[in-house]
Amino acid sequence: MSDGRGTEKASGPRSVGRTGRLTAWLRRGAELVGAALLAAMFGAFLLQVLMRYVVNQPLEWSLEICLITYVWFVFWTLAFLMDEREHVAFGLIYQSVAPPVRRIMAMLSAAMIALAFSAALPATWDFISFMAIDSTWVLHLRFDLVFFVFLLFMVAAIARALLRLWRLAGRGWTTQI
Repeated sequence: MSDGRGTEKASGPRSVGRTGRLTAWLRRGAELVGAALLAAMFGAFLLQVLMRYVVNQPLEWSLEICLITYVWFVFWTLAFLMDEREHVAFGLIYQSVAPPVRRIMAMLSAAMIALAFSAALPATWDFISFMAIDSTWVLHLRFDLVFFVFLLFMVAAIARALLRLWRLAGRGWTTQI
């Protein structure tokens, strides 16, 4: 079945291969992790409000839980759940040029992202590894574990940029711009 752009679309549940099922399963797992992080952050926040304003006994650890789960939620979501088209972008110039020019611009953009993040990856790893010497003030969680999600985000950003570059170089590039 064609989608009008010369590419084939899946025509039913049998046309979804192993790769499609695995991707859907991994995405669902990433969504569940993101939902759990958001629920933990919200639960810690509500508990802090209850303890501070109702019981008049503020908790020391709830703020740390809120901060850590917020950092993990943001970078986890950016790494594994958000598509490039969902990111905020200023596309005035990009949208005003012809599709072949957009393709070149998108390829340059993907290549620059992959190169910049790849160049920063060793120093980021060094810094996150170095942070193992210190821990959070209340829960005593090592900072390398707290900020490890940023390393996951960087690796995912590199992989996504390279995948986009690969797709833009292929025959079905019109679906990528």
